[in-house]
Amino acid sequence: MKVLAIGAHPDDIEIFMYGIISICKDRGDKIHLAIATDGSAGNVLGFPNLSKVRKTETMKALKVFGTPHFFNFSDGNIAYTSNPVEHIKNYIHSIKPDLIITHSPEDYHPDHSALANFIKLATGFLCPILYADTLMGVNFVPEYYIDITQFFEEKSKAILFHKSQNPERFLKATTLLNRFRSAQCNSGDGHYAEAYRFEKKFPFTDIRSLLPASPGINPFYKSLSTSLI
Repeated sequence: MKVLAIGAHPDDIEIFMYGIISICKDRGDKIHLAIATDGSAGNVLGFPNLSKVRKTETMKALKVFGTPHFFNFSDGNIAYTSNPVEHIKNYIHSIKPDLIITHSPEDYHPDHSALANFIKLATGFLCPILYADTLMGVNFVPEYYIDITQFFEEKSKAILFHKSQNPERFLKATTLLNRFRSAQCNSGDGHYAEAYRFEKKFPFTDIRSLLPASPGINPFYKSLSTSLI
């Protein structure tokens, strides 16, 4: 199976999708990655040549999957990019993925939500699109929970490669979110999950067979004497 993960910015795949693509790679899937913007607007530490720095950080963080494709759309202005759907469509059709993973349309960041809509238009009936959780889960109602405990340490290291972004803040937020999503499944301490949803449309109505395993069923009575978080 071919899986394509598309993030709006350098570090988005690491924060929102790293766990699921790690599991997909581990089970033998071919992983393709793409970054929409050049990341030039996120200059929190005053780095010169920021877009070049962020591209290097991304390639180091994701090297286990191969080299990502960079669209180099303007950071913070993806909604005003010239012909973004055409560029994205050409790339998607060159790969012909079985599954696309990207941001959700309800995401807090305008680049994230715009990208989600562009991908939906560009993909059409080619394959299903899986939408990733939002930062801190705001306005996101999960349908699928993916147990990423096995790869959470690797995910954490990947986030920390983005030194230009003061990444410790994102790691703290991601740790809290992934732990919370796991706790929603009644998994104990030391377990982590990523959450996703899927917008059903013909002919893609049930895609669970394409996805990695959920955290499983953990009856509540088994954890009455332990902490849920």
